[in-house]
Amino acid sequence: MSLPKTPSFRLDGKRALVAGASSGIGLGCAVALAEAGAHVVVAARRAEPLSALVAQLSAAGLSAEAVALDITDLSATKSLVADLGPFDVLVNSAGLAIHSPALETREQDYDTVTGLNIKAAYFLTREVALGLVAAGKPGSLINISSQMAKVGGPDRAVYAATKHAVDGFTKSMAIEWGPMAIRVNTICPTFIRTDLSRPTFDNPERAAWIKEKIKLGRPGEVEDIMGAVVFLASDASALITGTGLLVDGGWTAE
Repeated sequence: MSLPKTPSFRLDGKRALVAGASSGIGLGCAVALAEAGAHVVVAARRAEPLSALVAQLSAAGLSAEAVALDITDLSATKSLVADLGPFDVLVNSAGLAIHSPALETREQDYDTVTGLNIKAAYFLTREVALGLVAAGKPGSLINISSQMAKVGGPDRAVYAATKHAVDGFTKSMAIEWGPMAIRVNTICPTFIRTDLSRPTFDNPERAAWIKEKIKLGRPGEVEDIMGAVVFLASDASALITGTGLLVDGGWTAE
């Protein structure tokens, strides 16, 4: 009998672009991909924390470089991908939330959040795919979405709308690009402890709501996303495309 062989989780020889890598989930994803063997280009608006991240990765014997990029600048995004690609792996962790009751949503806030979470994410994904198509290469493109792509929440009408949209264009892109072996997926985390989420956890009412909804009884940590991103980036998920991988502690199970 010939035993089946587990597909590799390794990313040796792969080039990965991680947008929004200066902190939180994006930083964790960059570390995870580098540990799995990829050369990681870390990108974000703030250059200083990126340089510090690359220095730490290099000191650990990992391969990375930093590029300052605001992905809402579509021209700059196009140039970066053309200059440094093609990328075998994309992880887009750049995102924004401006929470308010739906009755109090300001048009400016709506435009700011949708401009980054939908428009910029869409065109970043497209640019990386264009590079892969031109090179005749397969790839794995991953957008960090949210459990709010599956449910709603108080004060989160705009944010939830953007994440539903990301899951929507992910499915359509996966259908179109599947014949070219380009996979497109999202990761949908629950509330993850980061600097950006600290105000939510510091609010006793919100913290109690989170604890009640997460069936495993704890909020997420950045490390909870790191294994998921390596899985989706690697050959271990070779038949997975057009889906959202929930890392939500059971929030959406009911």
